[in-house]
Amino acid sequence: MLAVFLLVLGITNCSDDDDNNDDGVQATTVVDVALENGLTSLAAALEATDLVTTLQGTGPFTVFAPDNNAFDALLTATGLDLNNLSANEEALVRNILLNHVIIGQNLSSTNLVNAGSGYTNTQAVGPNGKNLSLYFNTSNGVVINGQSTVTTADRTATNGTIHIVNTVIDLPTIATFATSNPALSLLVDALAYADTGSPTVPYIDTVSDESAGPFTVFAPTNDAFGAVLAELNLSGFGEGTGELNAATTDTVLLYHIVGANVQSTELNPGTVSTLGGDITADTSNFTLTDANGRISNIVTSLVDIQGINGVVHVIDKVILFPLP
Repeated sequence: MLAVFLLVLGITNCSDDDDNNDDGVQATTVVDVALENGLTSLAAALEATDLVTTLQGTGPFTVFAPDNNAFDALLTATGLDLNNLSANEEALVRNILLNHVIIGQNLSSTNLVNAGSGYTNTQAVGPNGKNLSLYFNTSNGVVINGQSTVTTADRTATNGTIHIVNTVIDLPTIATFATSNPALSLLVDALAYADTGSPTVPYIDTVSDESAGPFTVFAPTNDAFGAVLAELNLSGFGEGTGELNAATTDTVLLYHIVGANVQSTELNPGTVSTLGGDITADTSNFTLTDANGRISNIVTSLVDIQGINGVVHVIDKVILFPLP
């Protein structure tokens, strides 16, 4: 609490010209607004990780600010002590905090609701220093990465906007983006079904593991899975006649995974070695061709969905292994 008290003093007593706007009026930054709304735990975390000055900058910033209960839950679950962080712990907390910050955009709740859903990048970083993605959906309130809900929106500052949320937004994994986007629900079903095989293939555990990978996943949409089942005259996932069994599901999924973090700008034309076998990329048309000559289009508006353990690119057709 002493740290928070000193932080408050440091902010409220600023009188330098840099803290005023062009009209000579005291600037109210997103840090000030956080304190005005009682977000003392966030303020303490910002101070502990040297992010106060960052968020007092020009911006603009959009900040999804966890309330005090959310921070208490995080500290209890992790055992972190903001007053006694090791270098690694400080780096982790800093990255978690930056996962709540979008720099360069001042997004109001109206902007988010009008968009409906979508992806943007936060200031947190993942593999190869790539910025992590954030998924928002407004079909039932404003929900971030399928886990954190905006409870108080549009607290405005001179350098951005704060939206108060009820849960600390975890560093996202591939699983985060697969499970939070309804358009990828059949991919989740396929991963879970492949896990039921013998021996089991731990897809769900792997894509949920922050320390796994990194991987690149070419993620078929629900429509793509529906189309491939019809193409193969199969009724769904299962072990019966006319169903896509767990072993075959596993084989299919392996053709959608590359054992490296490859963003769209790093995808080279020609052979792409997946965990299942080789496919061919055409970077001029942004397509992938499997061994059967079947072409999958990479959905250009849904690429570089970056998690802490890999990146996702959405495709419109399931990639298949060589068919007899």
